[in-house]
Amino acid sequence: MFGTRVELTVYDANPARAQRAAAAVLADLDGLHRQLHAWQPGGEVYAANLAIASGERFTASPRLTDLLTQAQQLEVQTDGLFSPAIGAMVAAWGFHAEQYAARLPAADTLADLAAARPRMADVLQQDGRWLSRNPAVQLDFGGMAKGWALDRSRQRLLKAGISSALLNIGGNVIALGSKPGGEPWRVGIRHPRRPEAMATLALADGEAIGTSGDYQRYFMLSGRRYCHLIDPRDAQSRCDVQSVSVISRPGPRAGLLSDVASKPIYFAGPRAAPRYADRFGLAGWLLIDARGEAWLPAGLASRLQWQGPPPRTHHTGTP
Repeated sequence: MFGTRVELTVYDANPARAQRAAAAVLADLDGLHRQLHAWQPGGEVYAANLAIASGERFTASPRLTDLLTQAQQLEVQTDGLFSPAIGAMVAAWGFHAEQYAARLPAADTLADLAAARPRMADVLQQDGRWLSRNPAVQLDFGGMAKGWALDRSRQRLLKAGISSALLNIGGNVIALGSKPGGEPWRVGIRHPRRPEAMATLALADGEAIGTSGDYQRYFMLSGRRYCHLIDPRDAQSRCDVQSVSVISRPGPRAGLLSDVASKPIYFAGPRAAPRYADRFGLAGWLLIDARGEAWLPAGLASRLQWQGPPPRTHHTGTP
């Protein structure tokens, strides 16, 4: 779903209950994939984008309404460094496709998109329907849908009586309870330049971890890397950082914050990371810069187990 792999591990004394709960979660995720797809016809977000481009109002289901409302609040909380309104910018770079070509968008196209300043603040609700006062807005929830779905799935598992599970949606992971015997779930943080884990850490019940990296969807051109992380400020593919991983504390939006909070840290860089970590109440964060050096708060260092020699490390900020 959402162009990535889903993995769900469930422990339960009743295998039939575990199977039913897992099947229900996966079926729900499959439906969300179709409903929230930004560029495949038939989904609700695709239809909303057609309406916005035509200057028309659209009706939103409770799911989409929740995403719209939370996206507006998170856009403000991230100082605009995260915005699901920039679908046209992502499309201009070719990342609204399963396979994308190694080509640069026209400079004037990016300049026009940046000048139009599409923002979630442009999307308004009136008389039970939604409209955008800016036709440049195109919705793309790829930067939050995985985390939002983690929270939804965790609640579904709890209601089904499951107390031990680990759900991974493309590197966004949330823990439910612990393994049988009390051993905590341990997850890996991928090395941004090698197909292996660079470190592992244990997740407490309800904690979630997510990563934004320049290695997930990208192309190389003339020796330079261009990735799917598009800066809302100027419509540029910003790959000055290799990856940012964040760990969110237990709570009703743990999954969502593990998805969203990595974006402002990615674009703002390591010096601003403590400010955003404090703003989101994160349990920790890890930034790998363009040189492959690690930036992280001292409090997280004790939780990480590096797989092999650790990179050069800079400790900064809290937690």
